[in-house]
Amino acid sequence: MDWSVEIGDEGQKRMRACDKGVPSGPRNVISIVNETSIILEWHPPRETGGRDDVTYNIICRKCRADRRSCSRCDDNVEFVPRQLGLTECRVSISSLWAHTPYTFDIQAVNGVSSKSPFPPQHVSVNITTNQAGVHVAPSPPSTLCFCVYFSGKALLIAPSTVPIMHQVSATMRSITLSWPQPEQPNGIILDYEIRYYEKEHNEFNSSMARSQTNTARIDGLRPGMVYVVQVRARTVAGYGKFSGKMCFQTLTDDDYKSELREQLPLIAGSAAAGVVFVVSLVAISIVCSRKRAYSKEAVYSDKLQHYSTGRGSPGMKIYIDPFTYEDPNEAVREFAKEIDVSFVKIEEVIGAGEFGEVYKGRLKLPGKREIYVAIKTLKAGYSEKQRRDFLSEASIMGQFDHPNIIRLEGVVTKSRPVMIITEFMENGALDSFLRQNDGQFTVIQLVGMLRGIAAGMKYLAEMNYVHRDLAARNILVNSNLVCKVSDFGLSRYLQDDTSDPTYTSSLGGKIPVRWTAPEAIAYRKFTSASDVWSYGIVMWEVMSFGERPYWDMSNQDVINAIEQDYRLPPPMDCPAALHQLMLDCWQKDRNSRPRFAEIVNTLDKMIRNPASLKTVATITAVPSQPLLDRSIPDFTAFTTVDDWLSAIKMVQYRDSFLTAGFTSLQLVTQMTSEDLLRIGVTLAGHQKKILNSIHSMRVQMSQSPTAMA
Repeated sequence: MDWSVEIGDEGQKRMRACDKGVPSGPRNVISIVNETSIILEWHPPRETGGRDDVTYNIICRKCRADRRSCSRCDDNVEFVPRQLGLTECRVSISSLWAHTPYTFDIQAVNGVSSKSPFPPQHVSVNITTNQAGVHVAPSPPSTLCFCVYFSGKALLIAPSTVPIMHQVSATMRSITLSWPQPEQPNGIILDYEIRYYEKEHNEFNSSMARSQTNTARIDGLRPGMVYVVQVRARTVAGYGKFSGKMCFQTLTDDDYKSELREQLPLIAGSAAAGVVFVVSLVAISIVCSRKRAYSKEAVYSDKLQHYSTGRGSPGMKIYIDPFTYEDPNEAVREFAKEIDVSFVKIEEVIGAGEFGEVYKGRLKLPGKREIYVAIKTLKAGYSEKQRRDFLSEASIMGQFDHPNIIRLEGVVTKSRPVMIITEFMENGALDSFLRQNDGQFTVIQLVGMLRGIAAGMKYLAEMNYVHRDLAARNILVNSNLVCKVSDFGLSRYLQDDTSDPTYTSSLGGKIPVRWTAPEAIAYRKFTSASDVWSYGIVMWEVMSFGERPYWDMSNQDVINAIEQDYRLPPPMDCPAALHQLMLDCWQKDRNSRPRFAEIVNTLDKMIRNPASLKTVATITAVPSQPLLDRSIPDFTAFTTVDDWLSAIKMVQYRDSFLTAGFTSLQLVTQMTSEDLLRIGVTLAGHQKKILNSIHSMRVQMSQSPTAMA
């Protein structure tokens, strides 16, 4: 048929009828990354056009750094098994350039695709290679399938190689192995894959095993055989490279009997020693309890014990408040490293703190590589008290060493301006980062962020440090989406501002009401349990992509609502398990709230079992506070499209709606996802938010047909 002569409505109908014979786009693309190569896998199209001859083509384009233009890939790029006519939903692509953006289109075609006037349906994936791995980026808005979204510079990288493996034990039929975590996990390790085979065979005859921890027991082996073993880690970005090949041997029958004979005396001796130890322990505990009962210095001794060894954990490091020092400068010298100002290069202003400006810069210490840093400065004309308060944060931060706590590099106190230098976090504060990337992260990615924050808070709680100002604005995010707790020592100096109104308690002092537990507001009772309450609010902020807790309610309204047992409803598409964890954090009785160690374990279980996150929480009515549910606006109160977009915080699309002719709410209620794409709403999260709002508007209009007439 000559499509060029078919015009008008009838021609369009015939074109669409013919097009029904072609397949839809591939689905659910995933990538397994490895340095400058990538493996793409996908699911077949939902619609095959009623045919069974579907094949796939891979179109490769190499792009400029800003992706404004792309050109055909070099001929030396290798596709295995081939680039065109693939019959399997998998392809390996190698020989890519390092530090280069690429776009790959995966087309689905069948025998009638060449006769269709439309191009083949496809799904696209963007990658940017570098020496550490391959970054996976979002599909362009033209694709018609679901893709995992990553944002701009916050791209995920596969974990680095596991450096070494150790044999823990061996039997005739098994080997138990352990290994350290990769030096650069680049995210939460979901599990490990172990590949093994007999040394006299080759790796094509290998077997595979999985482990959710960094130990594994490999069973079903043959006695006295040498096995070659490799392991690799997996995160949401995919698998890293396999480790180097290491050899381990199972025991022979003679080895096993000999080992058993050698261990029998040890077993008997250990049992006897155990009995003696238990008896001694009981005797010592009786003596110690009597001494405590009669000691006049019992309270002081217990406190000293607490600060020197921690709660039942000998040798645990305990946080020391720098304000307990008679000379606060001594605390700075003890906990923060002095850096010569000549090693610091200030580049640009990135923000303003309470005491002065915050800069991005570079730090080059002797014998170390140059790194980017954040530099907080103390403005000129400061008082001695301001200097002490400013440096107290360094005295606090310098006591911490954890991957989810912002790292202190050092301080500059012997020149002007006085500086606090920390590691640089490319994506800035978590709340603004989420708002800028609304809807672009999967639930597992969000849970991974929450897990990192909880791990950092668990560390602080174990050191007996209470943060008192835990909020998404005080969490920083690096380029690998690792979240780190920051802003220490400033909670006692919180001030009012327009972006974060605080509340002056009856006992004095400024409190960030929306994030603060009720007992801390009423009685200034700040504990790790009050930090857990704040963590629940942070969870809500993360799952709502940076929404303001309690919306536009006043501080007093928030206090009254919480007192009447109102709790925030689940954000849109929030898994029920996560909202239940939030509610657990918001228990009125602080002793009923989970500890951070329990929160970390709960989130780990969710990450290992993603199916537990598939059930979406539903909003239940709160009879005593029915008007506090602000998640679904009252659309009958709006008269213009501008008002509606402002209410759902999508006002940036106002001109697009009006230019496309959607000038009334009645017209808006008839919009489809295709309309949104056509007017330029391309982010999946924004599309979902607007379409859900349109659906709610339709429901309200159907219940009150004259409301928006």
